[in-house]
This record gives sequence, C-alpha cells and structure tokens, in this order.
Amino acid sequence: MDLKISPQTVQVETARKLREAIMVGYFKPGERLVETSLCEQLGVSRTSLRETLRVLAGERLIVLTPNRGPSIAIISSEEADQIYHVRAILEGEMAALAAEHVSDADVAELRSALKQFEEAVAAENPVTRLTATTDFYEVIIRCSGNGIIGDLVHGLVARINFMRARTMASPGRARHSVNEMASLLEAIAAHDAKRARAAAIAHVQAAREEARHVFSQKEPKA
Repeated sequence: MDLKISPQTVQVETARKLREAIMVGYFKPGERLVETSLCEQLGVSRTSLRETLRVLAGERLIVLTPNRGPSIAIISSEEADQIYHVRAILEGEMAALAAEHVSDADVAELRSALKQFEEAVAAENPVTRLTATTDFYEVIIRCSGNGIIGDLVHGLVARINFMRARTMASPGRARHSVNEMASLLEAIAAHDAKRARAAAIAHVQAAREEARHVFSQKEPKA
C-alpha cells in the first residue's frame, strides 16, 4: 500500500505537461514510454510519474501493459468514427440547451475564447488552439445546465482533444473550425436552439470527415 503523499500541484502539472505532449504529437501513437527518461524530462520523481501515467491511462491516452510498460494509445479509425458519432449527439443537444439559457456574460466568454482560438490558429500554436477550444466548449457545457451531458463529454474530452490536435494539423482545417465555431456562437447568442443544434452537428461532422482521412492512415502497432 503506497501511502506516500505527493503535492497536488506537482501531480496536476505533470499530467498537464505530458497530456499536452501527447496531444501535439511529441509522442507518437504506439510509442513506448521510458520512465527514467520521462522523469528526467519532466523533472519529477518516479512516484509522481507513475501516478500521472495512471491518470492518463484512465483518460485512454496511455496504455499500461504488464511486463511491457506504458505506451501511447492508438485510436483506430473505427473508434474515432464512433466517438464523433457520440459527439454529434451530445454536442447538438448541449448547444440547443445552451441557446435557451445563455446570458450576455456567457456570450462574452464565448467570444473571448473564440478570439483566442482564432489568434492561435493564425500563430499556428497547437497548444493554445486546444486550450481555447476547451474553454469555448466549457462555457457551452455550463450554459446547457445539464450536468449529465457535461459528465459524458468530460469523459471523452481527452480523446476528443487528441483527435482535434491531429485533425487541426491538417492544412486548412483549423481555419474552417474558426468559421464553424463562429456560426455556433452566433446561433447560441441569438437564442436559436434549432440553429445552434444544427451548427454544432455540422461542426462535428466536418471534423469527422477530416478524421476519417487522418485516422485511416496506417498507425504503428502497439
């Protein structure tokens, strides 16, 4: 039984850094992770690293294989397609609910997040792109007022961001996302639930088509 107490800030920061490295492709799908090397790169103890690996394994970003060690998870084209299918259902409903409950302050937050996303796209900054996108959708989740939908989306968010990072790296995809997210924002701001649902689904479907191309490429075996 491991009773060692580690500072929460170290755990959170270690998980954030390693998660970002996976998202932006610093580590490739199927790549094995060497604990001693990671400890040196991150500047943390092996205990802290192993706790982080367990967290990321729970997010399905890392696979922990007995007698082999950790490796970066591989999302197959079939699994990616299924996640996008679920996203379209959840995010469509979430956007429609948000349109009914959004306030002026919420709209201002959405505009701020979208502006940050647009600037990150122009600067070709993949980390800020993901952060701004996450902030944008967190406002929509909150405005929806449906905690169950929020929990379901949060359960998928790591894999969603993993796929976002890869699809947005495709030429032109991130700029299309700016326009799609702007359409979603305006529908929500207008309190138009029907248009918000359609805009959310259209955005997911466009990303899904890009993902079908990206994830159909041959991945390395784990």
